[in-house]
This record gives sequence, structure tokens and C-alpha cells, in this order.
Amino acid sequence: MAAVICGSLAFDTIMTFEGRFSEQILPDQLHILNVSFLVPSLRREFGGCAGNVAYGLQQLGGTPLPMATVGSDGADYVGRMKTLGISTEFVRQVGDTYTAQAMIMTDRDNNQITAFHPGAMMQAHITRIEARSDIKLGIISPDGRDAMLQHAEQFKAAGIPFVFDPGQGLPMFDGQELAHFVELASWVTVNDYEAKMLSDRTGRSCAEMSRRVQGLVVTLGAEGCEVWIDGEKTAVPPVKAEAVVDPTGCGDAFRGALLYGLEQGWSLTRCAALGNRVGAQKIASRGGQNYTLTSA
Repeated sequence: MAAVICGSLAFDTIMTFEGRFSEQILPDQLHILNVSFLVPSLRREFGGCAGNVAYGLQQLGGTPLPMATVGSDGADYVGRMKTLGISTEFVRQVGDTYTAQAMIMTDRDNNQITAFHPGAMMQAHITRIEARSDIKLGIISPDGRDAMLQHAEQFKAAGIPFVFDPGQGLPMFDGQELAHFVELASWVTVNDYEAKMLSDRTGRSCAEMSRRVQGLVVTLGAEGCEVWIDGEKTAVPPVKAEAVVDPTGCGDAFRGALLYGLEQGWSLTRCAALGNRVGAQKIASRGGQNYTLTSA
């Protein structure tokens, strides 16, 4: 069975700052912020949430169906997906715009500053979700605002359970809209920062939100994750990485594993444990789509 993965396909320009952001930014001078970071390392990778999640799910033996848009410069990305055996059935190319671009800078503590140009992603709502016998579930990851709103409604109307993964797209929505996403979704997954923002905007705690879905997962980076079901929290321990090279795409690798486990009918705690293992393997390689799983 297949999983529809709604989100971005993007080119990631990844830079490494050898110092700490906290040492360069003066908290009492934020109103006149003017900083520059020397980045000796720079590379360009295939990325975007839909691409990264699809890559992870494919690595595990699942069947991803990414639903995304690329711009006039996206032919290489589409070709790469075909080479990897990932379906491009729901990938649409639009002219007169660039493929989404992310500029990601990482410091020595693995903190990141990202600038994102949405480009063709803003046309993602053009593609509709329809019920189909081979589609078992889906995920809504950061995408164009209209696409996220419309695809959530379309998943619900088609009877396809889905994961709501707002990620860096969360600030685009107010509390009422976010609460509606939660009502439509079957599962919610956020990191700890996003969980706080989601709670603040909706006025609902993680415990309260978990009573409205089948489960809520809060990832905690190197600390593992929390699984909330019916108001009860279970801590899922982390897996120690053999090497910490690049955190870019670790959250997406986790979500690919989450989808795989849900496809298999696993408990949410078992899905999250797999996500921790896959994330630990991903962080040992650069970029969001260059790792090879040695075990799951």
C-alpha cells in the first residue's frame, strides 16, 4: 500500500558555521541585528520535506507517492526520483518560477538558521487528493499555505487517514486553523519547539490534543521523543548516533519511518522507536537524502 506525501521538493544549500550562533548574536541588540557568518563549507543537496520523507520511506521498503511541485529548474530532481524508484505521478512541474530553495546554516552545536524561498511550492494546491484503493494513508508536511489547507480537507473527504506535520509551516496558521487541522488529522507530529507553539496558538496542551487524534508525537532530538495517546505520555528513548555530521533532514527521516510503521499497522510507540533509529543513522551523513540504512 502507498502513502501520499504532501510537501515540498526543494534544493538545499547547506552551509557550516564553525562557531556558535549564540556567541555572535547579542540578545540586547536584536533590534539592530546586523551579523555575518563565515561559512567555509557549502554544498547543494536535494531536499524538501516531501522528497526527504519519500526517500526515507523508500529506504525502508515502503511505497511513497510524493505530491509536490517543482519549477522550471526541477528536471534534475524529477529525474533523480525516477532513478531511485520513487513515483513522480503526483509531481507537477510549473514554469516561470524556481523550485523551492532552502539556505540552511548549521553551527557547531547543530543549531540551524534557515531561509526558505517557496517558489513553485506555492502552486502545490493545484494537485488534488482523491480516494484510491492503493492509498492507505498520507502526511501533510510544510507546503504552500493553500495546499496544506485544501489537502487536509481532501484527505478527510477521501477517507484517507493522515499525519499532520506542520513543521516550519506552522507560523502561517492561527490557532483556529491549527485546531481544525488537528480535528481532521489522525496523527500529529511536531518537534518540541513546534509543540510549544502549537499549544500556545490553539490553547490546548499536548495531552488535550492527543485526545482528539489517534496519537501525537513530539520529537526531542538527541533526547528521543514523546508519544501521547489519550492524554497519556510515553517516553521513547533515543538511539545513540555513531557520528553526528549533519542534522538536516533528521526529522523527515523520522517521519518516513513513522509512515512505514503506520502502514504496517504497528503501535505508535513502535513507529516512534523506528523513527529514532532511522534518525540516528541519518545524522551520520550529510544532506537529507544521502544515507543508506544498515538496519531498521
